[in-house]
Amino acid sequence: MNENIVMIQYQDKEIYLVKTAHVSKNSVEDVVSCFEEVDPDTICIELDEQRLKSLEDRDAWRNTDIVEVIRKKQAAYLLVNTILSSFQRRMAKQMDSSSGAEMVKGIELSRQHDKTLVLADRPVKTTFSRIWAKLGTYEKAKLIVSIVSSIFDDEEISEEELAQLKNSDALETALQEVGKEFPMVKKVLVDERDCYLAEKIRNAPGKKIMAIIGAAHAAGIQRHLYEEIDTAELEDIPKKKGIASLIKWLIPALLIFMVIYTLLHNKDVGISQLKSWILWNGSLSAAGVLIAGGHILTALTAFVMAPITSLNPLLAAGWFAGIVEATLRKPKVKDFEDIAEDTATFKGFFRNGVTRILLIVVFANVFSTIATLISGLDIVRSFLDILFN
Repeated sequence: MNENIVMIQYQDKEIYLVKTAHVSKNSVEDVVSCFEEVDPDTICIELDEQRLKSLEDRDAWRNTDIVEVIRKKQAAYLLVNTILSSFQRRMAKQMDSSSGAEMVKGIELSRQHDKTLVLADRPVKTTFSRIWAKLGTYEKAKLIVSIVSSIFDDEEISEEELAQLKNSDALETALQEVGKEFPMVKKVLVDERDCYLAEKIRNAPGKKIMAIIGAAHAAGIQRHLYEEIDTAELEDIPKKKGIASLIKWLIPALLIFMVIYTLLHNKDVGISQLKSWILWNGSLSAAGVLIAGGHILTALTAFVMAPITSLNPLLAAGWFAGIVEATLRKPKVKDFEDIAEDTATFKGFFRNGVTRILLIVVFANVFSTIATLISGLDIVRSFLDILFN
């Protein structure tokens, strides 16, 4: 066996970890060679039910109801998932492979030879939800900017660099850098899943188990394989503490109080505060829509709704803008069919009817948040001037 396959003895089981790069055709060869040499009873793959369906049904996009996605507040999640998938497809194309080909091969082998198949990964929605719930407001904004800016990155990766990624030590070094920038993201995206995967693989049926995993998880799985892991705890979505929910409502209430107080004591300054709030929120949110390529009526919707939704934690200007855009420019079947190809380029993200709507939702919300900070500070400054002068 080559260096990308590690055998671990656990009690009476032989566990073979096949470390893959997800986008390299060499990884498929590793899966086949390990299967032929070991003849495992069980094949574990680094997938959950949703990603398995997406992998097997490449046309699943066609059935997506974009308006329903926005209403369920899943636009940002879908955009992030699209960007990450696009990045993997772009690398796979360079390597003359297909993203997730080694997982597909594992599935095929399990079915052809009547082997038990175990989906060993945590649901992707749970992972993203845990990341979002654990991040602070500043970290969320920083992460969104980082992810969206990745659309502009069309740098190619060489076969040599890809080969280095398959080395767990090199990959751990890279992940340490990610951990410095976004420690919580690395913890949930990598460290927690190491534990989850280890528990699922350890408890897989059979004496010989072949686990097809990304190289990033190999070292962590080996560390946690002999531990008892509570997977229910790792599937739990942290609820916001009472004080955090209270602050969300308290800040808008304080801003409203400040404006009313200022209006009562200096009508001109109070009106100026209201104008500032409306213009900053409306203008920046509308600008976000236009930057994303939205319709003028969509931008107008953002302009009208942003000053209102910024005072209500349950609403967001981007949701209204996204629904209006989806109504005015309903995505065509071709948009869903071309999404894989379009998202391979920067222009494609804005040209495709589906991803453009997702960008509109995110941009309108992000720009509205920036405007809220600017105009909110202006309101506080004016209020303090009235209060102490």
